[in-house]
Amino acid sequence: MAAHNELGKWGEDLAADYLQHKGYTIVERDWKSGHRDIDIIARDTNGTLIFVEVKTRRNTLFGNPEEAVNYQKLQSLKSAMNHYVKYCRFNGEVRLDIITVVGTIGQEPQIEHIIDIALF
Repeated sequence: MAAHNELGKWGEDLAADYLQHKGYTIVERDWKSGHRDIDIIARDTNGTLIFVEVKTRRNTLFGNPEEAVNYQKLQSLKSAMNHYVKYCRFNGEVRLDIITVVGTIGQEPQIEHIIDIALF
């Protein structure tokens, strides 16, 4: 596996662990809708379905990780989220979160959870 893929998998694993520690239940990981994907789908204690985009970077020299979630990425996530909701016939509250992980494997990462990103 390429180094950047290993870093991304490490970040997604940390994000899933972080969410579980906060009381969320992981429903899906790496869910695919055609060429689109959702890194993590979880539920909080209120039953809200949460779609999580994970961005992992070694450092912030070239900007913060969440800056990579641009308009085009948001539209792709929105499409995948709509597909998942219809596919599962989910009729409840949904939201999109971003979890950023900054660091490298073997060191203590910096994790930030940005809750409820506006899609419209």
